[in-house]
Amino acid sequence: MDSFEHHAKGLRFDEHGLLPVVAQDRLTGEIRMVAFATLGSVRHTLETGRATFFSRSRNELWEKGRTSGSTMDVTGILVDCDADCLIYLVTPHGPSCHTEAPSCFFRRAVLKGDNVDIDDSEVPGATLLARLERVLEARKSDDAGRSYTKSLYDAGPGKIGEKLREEASELALAVASEDDARVVSEAADVVFHMMVALQFRGISMDRVLGELDRRSGTSGHDEKRKRHGKIL
Repeated sequence: MDSFEHHAKGLRFDEHGLLPVVAQDRLTGEIRMVAFATLGSVRHTLETGRATFFSRSRNELWEKGRTSGSTMDVTGILVDCDADCLIYLVTPHGPSCHTEAPSCFFRRAVLKGDNVDIDDSEVPGATLLARLERVLEARKSDDAGRSYTKSLYDAGPGKIGEKLREEASELALAVASEDDARVVSEAADVVFHMMVALQFRGISMDRVLGELDRRSGTSGHDEKRKRHGKIL
């Protein structure tokens, strides 16, 4: 383990030279895993951009994915108010859990009498968008007579596109002349139907978030010119 440099510009390591690190997907907000870090592993993470922790069982630095291939690129490190816990903002490549689950957090705590027990049934998704995606995926096997979403899937891209245009038009009208509650409602309709369209095409929201992230810091005018091939 590192020499006892427990204060690195204010970071507060415990008596063993450790502090906990939460690895969070920088696009979706999903918590992927929790581990411990030393000053050396934090320094290595900042120097390389690769998530590095400290293995207490092996008593050594541990670069995530070095052997499994399921690496994590780190784009930033957040420090909590007491400076004794970190968040690695990561782009995960492959499953983050040793069980091959995407996230280590796939079980839930439940009350069982006076005790707290672990429920091993599948967690539907840690984020709202992930839960909605799973619901929309499940609707593909529903009866169209009972499921509005299934009826859209069965009707195909023409009908889905028609609904998208309809909902976008209603949102535009609400923005121009209706109250905030109506704007929120219509915006939710647009997002829902957009996600139905993505699921129909087998495209995840992660890809859309990734595209928005790619455009971050780029002039909207420049982006439009690039996509439409316009030269001014």
